This record gives sequence, structure tokens and C-alpha cells, in this order.
Amino acid sequence: MIFVDACLGKKTPYTPVWMMRQAGRYLPEYMQVRAQAGDFLRLCKDPEKACEVTLQPVDILGVDAAILFSDILVVPLEMGMELQFLKGEGPVFSHPIKNQTDLDKLDVQKAIDGLEYVYETIKRIRGKLAADKALIGFCGAPWTLATYMIEGQGTKTYALVKKLIYSDPAFMHALLAKVTEVLKGYMERQIQSGANVVMIFDSWAAALEESAYFEFSWSYMKEISAYLKGKYPHVPVILFPKGISGYLDKIDGEFDVFGVDWSTPMELAKEKLGHKYVLQGNMEPTRLYSKEAIDAGISHIIEVMKNERHVFNLGHGILPDIPVEHAKYFIKQVQTRTKL
Repeated sequence: MIFVDACLGKKTPYTPVWMMRQAGRYLPEYMQVRAQAGDFLRLCKDPEKACEVTLQPVDILGVDAAILFSDILVVPLEMGMELQFLKGEGPVFSHPIKNQTDLDKLDVQKAIDGLEYVYETIKRIRGKLAADKALIGFCGAPWTLATYMIEGQGTKTYALVKKLIYSDPAFMHALLAKVTEVLKGYMERQIQSGANVVMIFDSWAAALEESAYFEFSWSYMKEISAYLKGKYPHVPVILFPKGISGYLDKIDGEFDVFGVDWSTPMELAKEKLGHKYVLQGNMEPTRLYSKEAIDAGISHIIEVMKNERHVFNLGHGILPDIPVEHAKYFIKQVQTRTKL
């Protein structure tokens, strides 16, 4: 598989390309299946429909990898928290984690076993996906998940979770350790079910100052990746912490690919990390509104990376109103222009 080879730093005939959120609202075909499912969470829990929407961008766009259709928050859901996706508000936990009693109710093994619908989805995808196309499994980073679990929903201030970091760090570490144990088992089961690559998303990495980031987030991501690489050395691990360009000097660990977000200059990422890791990214997603902007963005990244140790992607998720034709154009241009 060209995508797996690229993630492991091997030479490939062109630079493989996929997009974060490639199975999503910009595709009319996705919206039809979501409407049939009834709501977002039901779609995540329906292996047949989740398989269908995972495969759509592979068939429609020609990307080099499929990424499992799911959501990072199914993990705290199956640990025992009540989750709803509310129109206009997004995901909401009705009873956020506030104290040790709440933490004690969260069940590690119950969560790993309760995510069976995800493993079944992966098995179905791998059964239908072309042999030369990779399947990416994923999870949210412990810090990102813990933030949702404590705040109860998305946040701009991170006031509750950051208060805990400084006022009760032992409690935060206990929560993060518990989530980490779930994610080790969850990622392992994804690999056993047929995922060829796994990726950990730290969407809210930028909320933390440097010392707190490495203590409360990166250390746990490293723990998960080391666990997986120790047992499955042939399976590439991608880590994607969003918005930490100022901390790149201190990035280390046992993983294969570092995801570069669009706010981090690719030149900087290459200088600091290109000798240690394959880099993934980092086209600004809004460039996809214009074919001229797509061309310029691709040219810049090719010039920086020289087709070496690189996986092409957006620097975050594709937006819902991007024209499908522009997404197709982006994929085709990358595959054509990076041919050796």
C-alpha cells in the first residue's frame, strides 16, 4: 500500500494524499446516508452505514487512504457518560466529570468491549476496500477527550479543565491515565479488526502552555504510541497535535508520522522534525475554495518537501461548503504533480 509505505518513510511513486473529515458534509452522498441514519450518533453506531460513508471519498475522490467514519467521543460515551449531539451546540455530556466519584464510575474494559460497533465497521470496510488502499483507524488524544469530559461540551476558555490542572493535578492525571488505558485497548482492537494505520488527534493541544502540554497531553500520546509500536511495529502511528508549532523542539517518541496543522509553517516542521518523522499535511483547508489557491498551496508544499518523507493532507478538516469538484481537483493534482 502506497500510503503505508509513505508513513514508514519508504520511497513511493508519488506522494499519497487524503483529507481529514473526507467522509463528511461536503459530499451530497454522505448527507443522504446521514439522513437515513436519523442522526450523527446513530450513523456512528451503524456498521453498514458507517462503512458506506467511509468508502465514499475513496470512490468519489480517489484518495489513497480511507479513514474510519466515527467520532472521538464514542470513547467517553462507552465509558459510561451520557452523550448527545445537539443541533447548533454540537456534542454535550449531560453529567460532566466533577469529582472522584464520577471518575470511579468510568469503566475501562466496558468501554473497550462496548465499542464493538467500531470494530465491526472496520471489518466491513476492510472487506470492501481495494487491497491497495489503506484504512486509517483513529482516536482522540487523552487530553482532548478529558477536556470534553470535564467541560461537558466544546469550550473557548478551557476554564474548568485548566483549573483542575493547576489546582488538582493528581486528579487530572488519574483521569488521563484511565482514558489512556481505554485508548490502548481501543486502538489495539482497531488494528486487530483491520486498520492498517492509526492516528491520534489532539484537537485542543494549543490550549496548554508548554510545560503543561508535555505533562498532561504529549506524555500520554507517547504512552499510547509506544504501546502500539511495541506490539505492532509494522502498523504506522500518526500523531496530530494541533497548534503547537512553538513546542516542536521537544517533540519525541515512538511513532512514525507527525501531522502538521495549517498554522505551522511546513519549513519549520521540516527543520525541526523532518529528519526524525514522516510529515503529514498541511494545506490550509480554505484554499479548497479556489483552484488557483489549491495550485499555489500544492506548489509551496512540494517545494518545501521535495516529495521526501511526506504524506499530503489538509492542515485540518475539510469544510462543509467546499465544492466537491475542488476536492477532486486537489487530490488529482497532488497525485499527478508528485509523480517521480
